[in-house]
Amino acid sequence: MLRDVNVTVTDKLLGAGVIAGEGTHLKIGASPIASDVPIVIRSSYSMEKIKKLIGYSPLADSVLDSIENGSDIILCLPVKASTSGTIGEVTKTCAAALTVSGSPTNTFDIKVRITAGGGLNTAAYIYTINGGFSWSETATMPVDGIIDLTETCGIKLTFTTPESTVFAVDDEFSFNTTAPTMSNADVLAALDKIKTINQEFEFVHVVGECDGALATAVSVKQQQLLAEKHKPLMILLEAIKPTADQSAEDYAEALMEEYKNIKNYDIQVCVARGNYSKSDGTVREQNLASIVAGLYSKSKVQQSIGQVDTFNISSDKLGQLTPLGIEEYIEELDEARLLTLRSYDGLTGFYVTNARMLSPTDSDYIYAEDVRVKNKIIREIRKSALQQMQSEVDMESDQTIIRDLTIKKEFIQQPLDEMKENKEISDFAVELINPVENMKVGNLSLKVRYKAKGIVREINIDLGRAG
Repeated sequence: MLRDVNVTVTDKLLGAGVIAGEGTHLKIGASPIASDVPIVIRSSYSMEKIKKLIGYSPLADSVLDSIENGSDIILCLPVKASTSGTIGEVTKTCAAALTVSGSPTNTFDIKVRITAGGGLNTAAYIYTINGGFSWSETATMPVDGIIDLTETCGIKLTFTTPESTVFAVDDEFSFNTTAPTMSNADVLAALDKIKTINQEFEFVHVVGECDGALATAVSVKQQQLLAEKHKPLMILLEAIKPTADQSAEDYAEALMEEYKNIKNYDIQVCVARGNYSKSDGTVREQNLASIVAGLYSKSKVQQSIGQVDTFNISSDKLGQLTPLGIEEYIEELDEARLLTLRSYDGLTGFYVTNARMLSPTDSDYIYAEDVRVKNKIIREIRKSALQQMQSEVDMESDQTIIRDLTIKKEFIQQPLDEMKENKEISDFAVELINPVENMKVGNLSLKVRYKAKGIVREINIDLGRAG
C-alpha cells in the first residue's frame, strides 16, 4: 500500500484525563438521470432548475426539503433505480378511455380535467401532477390523443373516444404513481463512486428506505472508504416504512429489532416520519431524514441539532408525527440509538430528540455532534499532515530529530488551534510518539487527544418556597 497520512480513531477514552467541507453533503437517490460524478445543487437554484438537473424524482424531492431546512450546497449522485415505479388504476367520469404507458420517475397524483368540450384536436384540458395544488396551462387535446409527460414524469397519456363520443366540460381522469426504488446493489454501487470523488463533503444521505441488511452493508462500505480512501464520512439512512396494518407499538418494536446489531458510530438511522408540507405545497407522509440533513447543514459541527432555541421544525410545515401514537415510544427508540423527533409541552413545533448514532453503547461517539467533530479533525489534520509528506529531517542527533519533528508537529496541529479558537473543541494535546526510533524508518507518529464541548442534555430544578 502506498504511504499516506493514516488516522486511527481511538474510542472509549472519556475520563482519561487528557486535556470545511462541513455543512455540504452528498445525496444518493433514485432519478431518471444517471451520473458517475456529483451534480452540484445550490440553494439559489429554482425548483425547476433543480428538477431539470436531477429529474422529477425522489432525489429532487429530498434536495428541496434539505434546502428548505438549511442546506446551501448539495452534491447529488442520481441513480437509475433497478425497481421501476408503478402506475395505478385510472378512474374517470366519462366514456372516453385513458391508457398510461412508460415508467414513472416519482410519486405523482395526476389528474386531467376537460375545460372545453369536443373531440380530439378540439377539446381543451388542464392537468396536474401534484393532486391539484397547481395546474398546467390550458392546451388543446392532441389529434392523436397523446399527452406526452415523458420529460417530467416518465409517462405518456393516450386518450381514445368511442365512436360518436366527445369530451364534455369537467370530465376528469385521475391516477397515482409510485416512485422507483433503488436496490441494495444500486446503493452500494453509488457509494463505490465516492472513492473517486475529490470534492469535499461532510456526510452522505441515502434517499429511500434502508432495511437492516442494507444498513449493515453500508456500514461495511463506510469503513472501507475510511480505511482505503481516507474519507471520514457520517452516513444518514432512512428507516424501513411501517406496513399498512402496523400499530405504532408494532412499528417501534420492528425498528428496534431491525437495526439492533449494527455497531458503527458513523452510521445514523432516522426513524422519524411525519406529514410534511413540501415546497410545492403538497403534504406528504414521509421519512424526515431530508429535514435532518438540512439541520446539519446549517449547524456548527459541535452543535446539537436538538438545540431547542435554534432548531425548531414549525408545526406549519410538519403537521404531526406518524404513525399516530409513535410519540409514546420515542424514549425507547432513542435508547435503541435511533434518531427521532419529539415535541415539548409548552412549546410549538417539533425538535430532534437526540442526534443518535448506531454506536456501541460504551462509545465516546454517541451523538452526531461527537462524530462531526471527530471527522472534521480527521479531514483537517490529514490535509495539514500531507504538507509534511516527503519533507526532510536532520538526523545528526536525537536532539535535531526531535527539534525538526516538533516543528512539523506544530504545523500539523494548526487545524486544532483553529478549532479551539472557533470553540468547536474545548482543548487538545498533541504528542510525538517515539520520535527518534520511528524516524529511523521514516515515520512521524503523533497522538492527538481533544476535549469536546459539553452539551446540556437535561435540566433539573429544585423548586421550593422561601417564605
